[in-house]
Amino acid sequence: MSRPLPLVLGGLALAGLIACPTRTPVGPPPVHIPPGCERNQAGEYHHVGNPAFRYLAQDDGRTLSLTLLYSRPDGGVGGTPDAGAVTITVDRTPEGFMGETHAMGFSAGTPCPVRFPTEITACAPDSLTLRSVQKTSVDQACRPAPRGPAPTWTEQVLRRGPPPPEPGPEAPDAGPPDAGPRAQDAGAGTTDGGAAAPDAGPTDGGALKPPGGPAPRKS
Repeated sequence: MSRPLPLVLGGLALAGLIACPTRTPVGPPPVHIPPGCERNQAGEYHHVGNPAFRYLAQDDGRTLSLTLLYSRPDGGVGGTPDAGAVTITVDRTPEGFMGETHAMGFSAGTPCPVRFPTEITACAPDSLTLRSVQKTSVDQACRPAPRGPAPTWTEQVLRRGPPPPEPGPEAPDAGPPDAGPRAQDAGAGTTDGGAAAPDAGPTDGGALKPPGGPAPRKS
């Protein structure tokens, strides 16, 4: 009466093997990024709206980082950025090409590292299009404010390569031969030698400029 028992147990073991097939290893989820953003985006860029803002981009295939530099009078860019330089870091993720802009602001005279959500929405062979939050709020302890206005996103365009050279000054008009020397207008023209230099950073309690675009405000 005890002999059929091993056969029954063996059948149960076989049924268990059939019911539990080998699992196929699951890889990481695929990324969903705009067309063209899978290419390596490393190189030099300038801001279309303000060519004085120059960027150096590094791309390891997953993370793209851009560091803000400034143009020198000779047409080059500043050297190694300091610890307070504005940086943009975005990752290729299943939710998009997303990350943050890191900058240094001030609250009641205290330096505060601040972050602005940022994403890349388009990658062309010669440009990158970014969207970033325009402003953020921190308290006097540099902590994110518990309340604040709804975030407003602005679009920025960075073009690959250095900006085009500015046109040279035109030769002054000497006037008709019989007019004699022309009086110099002491009030004409600019008093600062041309276009204003870019804002190198936020002022105490004022606006913090994002990379070359409209100024996000801290409140």
